[in-house]
Amino acid sequence: MPGGSYSALTGMRTRLEELDRLAADLANVSTAGYKTERAGTRVSARGEFAAALESAVDVVPGQARIDFRGGTIATTGRDLDVAIEGAGFFVVETPAGPRYTRNGAFTRRADGVLATSRGEPVLGEEGEIRLGAGPVTIDPDGTVKAGGAALGKIQIVAFERETDLVRESGARFRAIAGANPTPASGTLLGGALEQSNASVVDLMAKLTEVSRGFESLQRGVAMLTNDLDGRAIAELARR
Repeated sequence: MPGGSYSALTGMRTRLEELDRLAADLANVSTAGYKTERAGTRVSARGEFAAALESAVDVVPGQARIDFRGGTIATTGRDLDVAIEGAGFFVVETPAGPRYTRNGAFTRRADGVLATSRGEPVLGEEGEIRLGAGPVTIDPDGTVKAGGAALGKIQIVAFERETDLVRESGARFRAIAGANPTPASGTLLGGALEQSNASVVDLMAKLTEVSRGFESLQRGVAMLTNDLDGRAIAELARR
C-alpha cells in the first residue's frame, strides 16, 4: 500500500474515535453533572506502527482529557436537587467502593436514606444521611434539614489533579489508586441542578466537521487504491 494511503487511514482512524466521543457527549447532553471529553492527536513514527495501533498509520489519537469545567446551574425547585457551585464532587457509596459525581438529582429511599436515582447512598461527613418527615432543605454548607432539624451535612470532596478521576459511566467517576480526596470548598445550591457542560450546538458543528473529514479521507484512499490497481493491471498487460 502506498504511503499516501497510510496517511489517509490514520486520519480515518482518529476521526472514528472522535465520532465515538461525540456520540457519548450527545447521548449525555441532558445528564446533570456530565462532563465532556477532549482529545487531540500525536505523531506515530512508522517504526511504532505495530506498537501503537497494530496497523500502518502515521498518527494516533492523543490521550483524552475530561473537561471538568462547570455547566450551567438551573433552578428546579425540587427539594432533593442540589448543585455544587465551584469545585467538588458528591461521594456515593457503591458495592465497588466510593464513586464521585456532580449529578445532584437525589431521591429519598424507602428507608429514608438520601440516595442517587440508583438507590445508592449519598454520603454525609458522618456517613449516610437519613431524612426525616417533612420538606427537606439544603443549606449552602451542605447541611440537610427536615422539619427544622439538622440531619447531617453532605460531603463534597476535591482531588489534587483532574487525572485522579476516571469516568466510569455518564456523570460518575472513580478515583485511581493512590488518589486522596480532600474536603472541597464548593457551595451547595438546593433546588437546583448543574447541567451538562456539553453544548449541542458545538457538538453538532464538530460532528459535521469530523464526518466531512472522514468522507474526504475515505475518497482519498479509494482514489489511491484504484490508481495502484490500475498501474498494476497496465504493467501486467505489457508482459
